[in-house]
Parts: sequence; C-alpha cells; structure tokens
Amino acid sequence: MLEFQNVSFTADSADILRNVSFTVSERFVAVTGPNGSGKSTIAKLIAGIYTPTSGKILLDGVDITDLSITERARMGISFAFQQPVRFKGLTVKDLISLAAGKVDGKKISAADACAYLSEVGLCAREYIDREVNASLSGGELKRIEIAMTMARGSQLTVFDEPEAGIDLWSFNNLIDVFRKMYDKTKGSIIIISHQERILDIADKIIVVSGGEIAAMGEKNEILPELLKGSGGCRFTASRKEDC
Repeated sequence: MLEFQNVSFTADSADILRNVSFTVSERFVAVTGPNGSGKSTIAKLIAGIYTPTSGKILLDGVDITDLSITERARMGISFAFQQPVRFKGLTVKDLISLAAGKVDGKKISAADACAYLSEVGLCAREYIDREVNASLSGGELKRIEIAMTMARGSQLTVFDEPEAGIDLWSFNNLIDVFRKMYDKTKGSIIIISHQERILDIADKIIVVSGGEIAAMGEKNEILPELLKGSGGCRFTASRKEDC
C-alpha cells in the first residue's frame, strides 16, 4: 500500500501541494483535476523525482520519503512519463530487456520483447531494432514506454497521462493493457488522466484542485459529479459542494 501523510511540496516559493493525504491499495486509482492542480507533481513525488517539502510517503509501511528514484525502483515502483525520454544508441529491444531484467536467470528473448510491443499495437518487426531516438514520434515513444512498463511488472506503477499522443490507438486497447498488467502483477496502477474512459475503470478517483485533495472516493461516488461539469457540482479544496 502507498500512503501520503500530509505531503506538501514547494517550488520557487510557490506552494504546489498542501497537506495531501491519501492511500492507494486498489487495482486502479485515477488522479484527476484541472491543469496545474498538482497531479503530475504527485506522480513525481511517488517516483522520487521530487522530494516533499514536508510530510511522509510510505510504501507497505516503510518510509520512502527520502529514497532515490533507483531505491524506489528496486522496491517495486515504476513511473511512465507524460513525455517519454529518448535514448540515443539504445534499441527498443534493449530498452524492453533492461526493464524486464532476467527471468529464471536469463534475459528475455527477442520474441518476448516483440510480444510486449504487439500488446501496445506496434508491429514488432518494424520497431524491435530501432533506436529510441528522434526518429520515433511521441505516440510511438509512448507505446514503447508502456510496453517497457508492462515488461517490468512492478508492484506499483504510475502513468502520467498515458493516453497523450496515442490518438490512433483505441482507448479500449490501452485499458486492456492496464488490466493485463494487473493480472500479471496484482499490483496497484495509478493513472493521471482527464479521460472519462480511463476514469471509468478506476476503483478509486482522487480529485486534485489548487494543490489539495478536492474529493476522493469510489468511482460510483465521484465520477457522476465530475461528469456534470459546469452545470453540476463543483469541487472545493475542503468539501464537495451540493448541486
């Protein structure tokens, strides 16, 4: 279980997050809210890219607040960027193999790497030996990153707007990938997203607004209020207002 305990984060004298507390133990947890509300900051705090200004982050009861990205990765945390990183000189097969590590003492085969690419809608023959560089589009990089994350199979995986740049790939396929990841790892998946079709698979939805938790609860409680939009309820930092 992941737990945020009164986590705050300040950057350039601005309060990005203020006393954020929540737990994650469900299969799928969606974090949503307006642009600039602090959603991606939460994701980077989980991964260890940022360190809280105050508060604690726990994983299965262990304080990981001051641990590095590498230490958190070893504990079973994976993070998929909103804008994937390019690796000049590294092939797609290399990247997926590094993510997967060794199975029964052996590196995964090219066929296994191709299978992960096929899961995300890429023709494996066309991509397996390509470099992860500027020749790949943002959408191609996004799918490769998702394939890499699938291969790693972490206890806790964080996706920052995974639907970005993959317009030609159906949301149903993306959601199938998330379900297959859970079936493989039985670990929690946190998804930063605005998309209703992704929010609809969540067991829990966390709404962030103005750097604070505006609402949090089961999908059936939170999603209908979000869908009402400007004509319905609005969320404040302290409570959900009645319509």
